Formats: sequence, structure tokens, C-alpha cells
Amino acid sequence: MRVPSRVYVSHLAGKSVFDADGDPVGRIRDLVVAMGAGDAAPRVLGLVLEMHGRRRVFLPMGRVKSIENNQVVSSGLVNMRHFQQRPGETLVLAELLDRRVALKATGEPATVRDVGIEPERAGKEMALTKLYVQKPAKGGLRRRGETLTVDWDAVTGLAVTPSAQGAAELVAALDKLHAADLAHVMHELSPKRRGEVAAALDDERLADVLEELPEDDQVEILAELESERAADVLEAMDPDDAADLLGELSADEAERLLDLMEPQDANPVRRLLTYREDTAGGLMNSDPIILPPNATVAEALALVRDEERTPANASLAFVTRAPTETPTGRYLGAVHIQRLLREPPMALVSGAVDVELEPLRPDAPLAEVTSYMATYNLVAAPVVDADDRLLGAVTVDDVLDHLLPDDWRMQPARHPHDELPPEAREVVDLLEEHGETETGTGSQTAARGTGGGAPESDQSGSGQSGSGSGPDSGRAVGVEAGEA
Repeated sequence: MRVPSRVYVSHLAGKSVFDADGDPVGRIRDLVVAMGAGDAAPRVLGLVLEMHGRRRVFLPMGRVKSIENNQVVSSGLVNMRHFQQRPGETLVLAELLDRRVALKATGEPATVRDVGIEPERAGKEMALTKLYVQKPAKGGLRRRGETLTVDWDAVTGLAVTPSAQGAAELVAALDKLHAADLAHVMHELSPKRRGEVAAALDDERLADVLEELPEDDQVEILAELESERAADVLEAMDPDDAADLLGELSADEAERLLDLMEPQDANPVRRLLTYREDTAGGLMNSDPIILPPNATVAEALALVRDEERTPANASLAFVTRAPTETPTGRYLGAVHIQRLLREPPMALVSGAVDVELEPLRPDAPLAEVTSYMATYNLVAAPVVDADDRLLGAVTVDDVLDHLLPDDWRMQPARHPHDELPPEAREVVDLLEEHGETETGTGSQTAARGTGGGAPESDQSGSGQSGSGSGPDSGRAVGVEAGEA
């Protein structure tokens, strides 16, 4: 995300949001933040947009491409589900502006007049960092009070209410753990506590953790989520991981959740479900790096540098004819990242294509996939159909996931509790403390992530599990096997 060093919310209010093609999407009516606890600055979850017909929808910050010159550009499609504020979320314009606070240094009262947000984590996230406040006027009626800019934590009265404080502290502590370590911690919790922790995580974070949990835990947590939120979490998962999880549900339940997902997120998952999970088609990720032949090396390396991509996924770029989204136009070949680093920035990627690397077919069994990757010393491999269309790429992490014993994720955590780093021990201790003092309400802060949309109370059928198909029929849900 391209953003200036700081943006004040009043400058964004009412501004238009444009898509990547320059077409207007809607106008900004508010910003949604999750108020942290302790030293954690409130995190900006996304924007509330007003569309045609005064419909309000949620645009996650993960789909904001840039904020420059008070203009906002989004990437991808906007989730059209009606926005509904969730517990633990605060609307900046509606709830924070004009809020009465007190300055910690002097105890003087003040009123919040504006809020400053800044990028964090190399532009991946935005946080509320500054407050523009005004003190009460002194003297004549026409005099205005003194104004000043302070850090967000230089005042009292801005934070969440005491009833929500426990959940906020939990969210702040959980953010310190790597997803795999948090998955180990959650696996050891009781089902009730596991559900409460899942409710306290935002959609992206919960998606990362689900990918690290055993399948039984994944199904159990998904069944506890409200239907709309379950769909949002599935949208935030990698398509291959979402397909694996849906493959554990009944065909009817999987189809119901797919119908709730946005089409651009559901379609790749549907295609993956048509393949057996122990084949290249079932193992592949449908979102590798894909470039047209006239792309430059500099453009390819910019995609490789995307920190959202795993090292394995970024090790190979694939060159195809249009369209460059799976299933693509005709597959032309693969480009190794090491080769890209040796080429001039303005050279075309078509000149660096490895034409000798034969792709895999989607029905290639696991044994063939592992032999292929070992033979060619690859950590990623292209998967192409009979019409020479690139369908996706198999990466070494997914291969290992299927080669390791079924219970490998249930092995003891990488670190015994006493050897955990201090921040991880803090999380474990906090979870245990919450478990001992829980009153039955739990930490039910369902933070928003990439999907947005409104939660619903209907959870009928969400507890179903089981295989939707036999071992010889693939994982087809709502589509015939082989249909793309």
C-alpha cells in the first residue's frame, strides 16, 4: 500500500474511492478501527464506503492500493454485503470525533477534533497514531480553546470500555505470536476457549492460524463462526487451503459457504475442489506470479518482493498469454528468480523463460509431483491443463504437508513453555488467566478482516463435517469433476 507518512481522517471524509482502472467505487463515510490495549495503537481495519443508492459497504485496508493526495485507490472487487459494525469495532468519524478525553500530562479536559493515521509494518497496515485535540475556551465567549496534536496514548477516555477491555488485551497479546505458534497454543485449549480466541482474531489472522491447525480443529472452529464470518475467513485463506478445509465438510455445507463467498474468491476454490487432494491439481495454489511476455524484469521483481507471498511461491514466475489469471491463456514457460536477478531491469521476461522445464498435469499423483520437484531441484512447479493453460503452481510446503504423518500438526510445540520467547509466554499465561477467570461471556470480539460484511445469526448446518465425496471422485462441490 502506498501511503504518505500521515493522513488526517477529516481529509478523507467524503472523498471518492477509485478502482485500479480509475472508475469511481464509492465515497468514504467512515473508518473502522480496532481499539487496542496496552502499548498497541488502534489498528485501522478498513473504510466504510457509500455506494450508489446510499448502500454502505466495507472496504478492508488490505484492498486499499494507495492513499495519495487525499485520493484512495482500491485493488480487486468490493464486497457488496451491507456494512454492519461488529463488537470491538469503533467508527472514527461517528464515535471518536468530538469525544471528550483528558490529557494524561495535566489532567485537563479536551475534545478530539481530528485523528491521524500512519502506515505500519512497511505499509501493510495502518494505525491510529495522533489526535488533534482542543482544550476548553478560557475567557470571552468568542475565544477558541487551545489546540494541539498529541500521541494517541497521551489521553484517557479514548480506549474501549472496561467490559471489552479483556478481549482487547487478548487480541493485543495474540498479535505477538507467529501463526504456527498460536496454532499450537490454540490446539491445547478447550473447545470453548479455542472458540473465544478465534472470535477475538481478525479474519486474516484467523485464516493464517487455521492453515496451521489440524483438520479437526479447523472444522470445529469454522462451525462455531457465524455463516457470514466463516465465508469471510475462507476468502482470506489461500485457495488451496480453503479447498482442503471445505473438502472436510459435507457437500451441502461446503456449497452453502461457497455461495456466501465473493465470486472472485469462490471460483478458484471451486476449481480446486474438482481435483483429488493427492494430485497436482489438488495440491496447487491457483494464485502464482503470472506475467505477460512483454513484462519487464523490474515488473517481475516487484511482484516477487510482495511480502504476502511465501518464499516458495515467489521462487518462480510464470509467463503466459492473456488472460494472466488462472486458468490463463497459453502457457509459455517459467522464469527462475535467480535468472531475473541477473538480467537488466528493463529486459523482457520472455527472454529469460526456461522453455526446457516441462509442466505437470493436474492429474499427476503425489509421487510424480515429489519426484519431479526433486529431479529439477524446485520448490515450486507449474501445473498446466491439456489446452496449455496454466492452472496454478504446486509449492514444496503443500507437498510436505501431504508427505508428513497425518498428526504432524498435533506434535508438541516447537518450544516447550519454559523455552518460549517472553512475548509468547505472555500470551500463554494470558490465555490461562482468562480460562481461569472466564464468566461465560468470553472474548466475543469478532474483529473484521479482508472480507467485511455483516455477521448473521443463522448457524444452521455449520457444524456438519465429513467427506463430501469418495476417494475416487475428487472433492467436487457444486461442479462436475474436470469442469473449469
